[in-house]
Amino acid sequence: MNSVNEENGAMGSHRYCLLCGSENPLSMRLSFRNNQDGSVTADFQSHNHLQGYNGIMHGGVISALLDSVMTNCLFRNGIEAVTGELTVKFFESVPCNARVHLSAKIEKSMSPLYLVSAQLLCNGKLMAGANAKFMMKKVLV
Repeated sequence: MNSVNEENGAMGSHRYCLLCGSENPLSMRLSFRNNQDGSVTADFQSHNHLQGYNGIMHGGVISALLDSVMTNCLFRNGIEAVTGELTVKFFESVPCNARVHLSAKIEKSMSPLYLVSAQLLCNGKLMAGANAKFMMKKVLV
């Protein structure tokens, strides 16, 4: 398993991320919490600028939020990997001004492949979920 630290590893290479980057002025500034079981959670307050249909959060934004929490779950477990396949299921429309709770956990680790799942809840109700296959990130030269 690749060792990752927040200063120099994955988080350092992710500082311009649109969802969690500390140095991207357009970043959503997601902040993740580590849980003892290796899972990761985050809360996010959405707003009208993220809507698709009137009053409903855009499905692409929901997909990106789920992908981000899964990626950061891997980071927090010392793994720097990229999304190879992402499957999102939408159960309910998410109001565009909702406060959402995100969570992710690693389901299976078979380096260089990792299977990760995530959920997006609103007021404790499951609104969307995702499963993804991540592959170890190759170093660009």
